[in-house]
Amino acid sequence: MLRGIWRAPDRGTLIWLVVVALVYLASTVALAQVSPHRIDRAMQLAINLTQGRFDLGAVARPNDIVTIDGRYYQAISPLPIVPYLAFVPFPALWEASHWVIPAVLGVVASWLALPLARRYGPAGAPAYWLAALAAFGTLLFTQSIRGSFYYLGHVEAVLCTFVALIEWQGRRRPWVLGLALGAAGLARPTVLLAAIPFGLALLLAARHRVRTLLQYSAPLVATVAVALLYNFARFGSYLETGYGISSISEPLAGRRAIGLFSLRHLPYNLGLFVARGFDLRARFPYLVPDQNGHSILLTTPALLAAVGARIGDPTVRLLWAAAVLVAIPVFLYYGGGGASTYGYRYALDFIPFLYALVAIAARSRFGALEKTLIGLSIAFVGYGFVWFRFH
Repeated sequence: MLRGIWRAPDRGTLIWLVVVALVYLASTVALAQVSPHRIDRAMQLAINLTQGRFDLGAVARPNDIVTIDGRYYQAISPLPIVPYLAFVPFPALWEASHWVIPAVLGVVASWLALPLARRYGPAGAPAYWLAALAAFGTLLFTQSIRGSFYYLGHVEAVLCTFVALIEWQGRRRPWVLGLALGAAGLARPTVLLAAIPFGLALLLAARHRVRTLLQYSAPLVATVAVALLYNFARFGSYLETGYGISSISEPLAGRRAIGLFSLRHLPYNLGLFVARGFDLRARFPYLVPDQNGHSILLTTPALLAAVGARIGDPTVRLLWAAAVLVAIPVFLYYGGGGASTYGYRYALDFIPFLYALVAIAARSRFGALEKTLIGLSIAFVGYGFVWFRFH
């Protein structure tokens, strides 16, 4: 993949690759040093899967756990478990796996931000500004360095969506688009909704629509089938993901009783996403984020530049359609921005499409205001690291 995108990496690209890797890995190590040593649930589940079991065994805490016939099952999409399978033969790495996997995948996703910026936005220095926005000014950074399988799904979804977006501005091979969006859906099911506008746009432009439809839909159907079979293997139902029947905290249980998805959740979620600020305390670090999420204006204000993309461009309309469709279930979900989080992490499901729109808008305007917004985004997201490390 990287060789296909950078056939002859220039000096700037090589520096970008090194800087991203160093920042992500150093930040991950800094957090790992102040965290307890443990084998996390995803690693244990991967070990059990290789033994033909879908349950976790004993659990210390029941959150997000489904109990059936005395067995404990983790409510989780299948893709976050897959990278852990590579670590099963190496017991010495089991404790480190939950730090290594999201950090490495976060690095790869951030590397892809540069070619994505170049394909959608202006060349030269602005592309590096835009790449820095994706790598260090969105919650991709905080989710990658936390060492948690809960956040790994977001990292995987962003990575796969970036692949799809790069392919869309390249060869537009139907099977690659279908596979990338399908894989993103295996990590975060909401992203599957983006396959609708991309598929329609692909078919409208195709000369051989039947063949294009088959090539595009085959990997999507396959990935959906994997998710359904995974549900059935755990819960005896193809449509039961576990999120509706798992053990959760009382406040979340009260909201879930209204419905997994409901219009009644919308005011609360939009309030978090738009207006929730920091609280204050008397000791360092002084700004306290709401663990249920806070305003996108206090994490990634540079996304406001997306409105500058001209709606007359078919690609702009496509990206807005994808972002809106994916955002609908996010804002109707009972879980707020994501419990025990920094920022509105569920927004990462649709942020890649907004990022591409920001890059398109930069073609016509990229000046002091845009640079300031990117700088603020990096500062706000960087505070997430400070909070995790010192609170």
